[in-house]
Amino acid sequence: MNNNICNPKTTVPSGIQLNDKDYCNSLLSCLKEMEKNYVTAMSEASNEFLFQKYNQTCQTISSLQREVYELMFRNGWYSIEQAEKQKINQKHQMLNQELQSLNQ
Repeated sequence: MNNNICNPKTTVPSGIQLNDKDYCNSLLSCLKEMEKNYVTAMSEASNEFLFQKYNQTCQTISSLQREVYELMFRNGWYSIEQAEKQKINQKHQMLNQELQSLNQ
Protein backbone atom coordinates (compact mmCIF):
# COMPACT_ATOMS: atom_id res chain seq x y z
CA MET A 1 0.00 0.00 0.00
CA ASN A 2 1.34 3.44 -0.94
CA ASN A 3 0.91 5.88 1.96
CA ASN A 4 2.45 8.87 0.18
CA ILE A 5 0.37 11.99 -0.12
CA CYS A 6 1.43 13.79 -3.25
CA ASN A 7 0.50 16.14 -6.04
CA PRO A 8 1.49 15.98 -9.67
CA LYS A 9 5.21 16.55 -9.90
CA THR A 10 6.43 19.63 -11.74
CA THR A 11 9.55 18.67 -13.63
CA VAL A 12 12.64 20.79 -13.32
CA PRO A 13 15.81 20.70 -15.39
CA SER A 14 18.47 18.36 -14.14
CA GLY A 15 22.15 19.03 -14.20
CA ILE A 16 24.61 21.17 -12.37
CA GLN A 17 22.63 24.42 -12.57
CA LEU A 18 20.19 25.25 -9.80
CA ASN A 19 16.51 25.03 -10.63
CA ASP A 20 13.30 26.25 -8.98
CA LYS A 21 13.10 23.20 -6.73
CA ASP A 22 16.68 23.74 -5.53
CA TYR A 23 16.01 27.40 -4.74
CA CYS A 24 12.79 26.53 -2.89
CA ASN A 25 14.56 23.80 -0.89
CA SER A 26 17.29 26.21 0.11
CA LEU A 27 14.80 28.94 1.04
CA LEU A 28 12.64 26.53 3.04
CA SER A 29 15.65 25.25 5.01
CA CYS A 30 16.78 28.81 5.72
CA LEU A 31 13.31 29.89 6.87
CA LYS A 32 12.97 26.86 9.15
CA GLU A 33 16.33 27.65 10.77
CA MET A 34 15.44 31.32 11.15
CA GLU A 35 12.13 30.40 12.78
CA LYS A 36 13.91 28.17 15.31
CA ASN A 37 16.40 30.93 16.09
CA TYR A 38 13.68 33.51 16.64
CA VAL A 39 11.84 31.19 19.02
CA THR A 40 15.06 30.91 21.02
CA ALA A 41 15.53 34.68 20.92
CA MET A 42 11.97 35.22 22.16
CA SER A 43 12.52 32.90 25.09
CA GLU A 44 15.63 34.89 26.05
CA ALA A 45 14.28 38.41 25.36
CA SER A 46 15.25 40.79 28.14
CA ASN A 47 12.11 42.94 27.98
CA GLU A 48 8.56 42.97 26.61
CA PHE A 49 9.26 45.37 23.73
CA LEU A 50 12.09 43.20 22.45
CA PHE A 51 9.95 40.08 22.87
CA GLN A 52 7.14 41.66 20.82
CA LYS A 53 9.53 42.62 18.01
CA TYR A 54 10.98 39.11 17.89
CA ASN A 55 7.48 37.66 17.98
CA GLN A 56 6.28 39.79 15.04
CA THR A 57 9.31 38.85 12.98
CA CYS A 58 8.94 35.17 13.90
CA GLN A 59 5.30 35.18 12.80
CA THR A 60 6.27 36.75 9.47
CA ILE A 61 8.99 34.14 8.96
CA SER A 62 6.57 31.37 9.91
CA SER A 63 4.05 32.60 7.32
CA LEU A 64 6.74 32.75 4.65
CA GLN A 65 7.94 29.27 5.57
CA ARG A 66 4.39 27.96 5.17
CA GLU A 67 3.98 29.66 1.79
CA VAL A 68 7.20 28.11 0.48
CA TYR A 69 6.17 24.69 1.82
CA GLU A 70 2.76 24.94 0.13
CA LEU A 71 4.37 26.01 -3.14
CA MET A 72 6.70 23.02 -3.01
CA PHE A 73 3.87 20.65 -2.10
CA ARG A 74 1.67 21.94 -4.95
CA ASN A 75 4.53 21.30 -7.37
CA GLY A 76 5.16 17.81 -6.04
CA TRP A 77 8.58 18.75 -4.69
CA TYR A 78 7.79 18.01 -1.05
CA SER A 79 6.30 14.64 -0.29
CA ILE A 80 4.78 13.53 2.98
CA GLU A 81 3.61 10.15 4.16
CA GLN A 82 0.24 9.40 5.61
CA ALA A 83 0.75 8.10 9.13
CA GLU A 84 -0.61 4.68 9.96
CA LYS A 85 -3.52 4.70 12.40
CA GLN A 86 -1.54 2.47 14.80
CA LYS A 87 1.34 4.97 14.94
CA ILE A 88 -1.07 7.84 15.58
CA ASN A 89 -2.72 5.90 18.40
CA GLN A 90 0.67 5.02 19.94
CA LYS A 91 1.80 8.65 19.85
CA HIS A 92 -1.51 9.80 21.33
CA GLN A 93 -1.22 7.26 24.15
CA MET A 94 2.39 8.26 24.86
CA LEU A 95 1.50 11.97 25.01
CA ASN A 96 -1.46 11.25 27.29
CA GLN A 97 0.83 9.32 29.64
CA GLU A 98 3.31 12.21 29.69
CA LEU A 99 0.51 14.65 30.42
CA GLN A 100 -0.78 12.51 33.26
CA SER A 101 2.71 12.26 34.78
CA LEU A 102 3.04 16.06 34.63
CA ASN A 103 -0.30 16.51 36.40
CA GLN A 104 0.66 14.27 39.33
